[in-house]
Amino acid sequence: MNELRFDDRVAVVTGAGRGLGREYALLLAARGAKVVINDAGVSLTGEDPETGPAHAVVDEIVAAGGHAVASTDSVASAAGGRAIVDTALERYGRIDILIHNAGNVRRGSLRQLDDADFDAVLDVHLRGAYHVVRPAFPVMCDAGYGRVVLTSSIGGVYGNHDVANYAAAKAGILGLCNVVALEGAADGVTCNAIIPGAVTRMAEGLDTSAYPPMGPELVAPAVGWLAHETCSVTGEYFVAIAGRIARAVISESPGVYQPAWTVEEVGARIDEIRDISAPVTFPVVPDGHTEHIRYSFSRAAQGVGS
Repeated sequence: MNELRFDDRVAVVTGAGRGLGREYALLLAARGAKVVINDAGVSLTGEDPETGPAHAVVDEIVAAGGHAVASTDSVASAAGGRAIVDTALERYGRIDILIHNAGNVRRGSLRQLDDADFDAVLDVHLRGAYHVVRPAFPVMCDAGYGRVVLTSSIGGVYGNHDVANYAAAKAGILGLCNVVALEGAADGVTCNAIIPGAVTRMAEGLDTSAYPPMGPELVAPAVGWLAHETCSVTGEYFVAIAGRIARAVISESPGVYQPAWTVEEVGARIDEIRDISAPVTFPVVPDGHTEHIRYSFSRAAQGVGS
């Protein structure tokens, strides 16, 4: 099997100073990519920035014979996002790969969560994704090539206790991923989401003693393929946890059609409405939005009880 390489490609990886992002950056650099190592060096809650983590990864890559440059700008602002992308353009003249991995955690139950803590997490995860995608996307489209990988979470797909801010941000990532995939399709730009599970400092405070091996190195190959020119999918979501790689999808039950409904009839037919034994899915690309509407309209055309 031939090694998939990234020679002459330029990659930006946010949150690349530690954990998953560092693993992604090291993999890409080891296979020939020139990498912008972005990390503001903040604490888990997004405070106390320092330049050390980004520069340490750059030093590690350069010592191994690779090419990398540090960026310590924050994804939490539009200006920071532009500066991160500009680092790639000014240093290497292009951007082929964008992996948004930067994240923070501020825990709190929904009854107690502070507004500032809600915003701080959305600023890094969701708005941060937009802040780097927005300046990178036109450059990729104009070049006729790009690979975007955004980071969601099982918390965004299924929810979790005490992380309403994180769950909302990670669910929003999936919507952003869909639009990047749709609007980039004609210009050779793909966008997919990784839903990773790994024991990094983001798991701080959790009891991981019973976990199987869950290092970042078990996630990085999936991200590497999504970032490679041979990646053949777009607008999809991939789980990578403890050695398992899977595709996650949004699906619907076929549903039930009636020309008119009462509240009571919804209740009477709820088991039929919820029956997911024959799920329906609508791929984002080329036009899942339209296919969803077309399917619903076709059910109406079929008549009562369809």
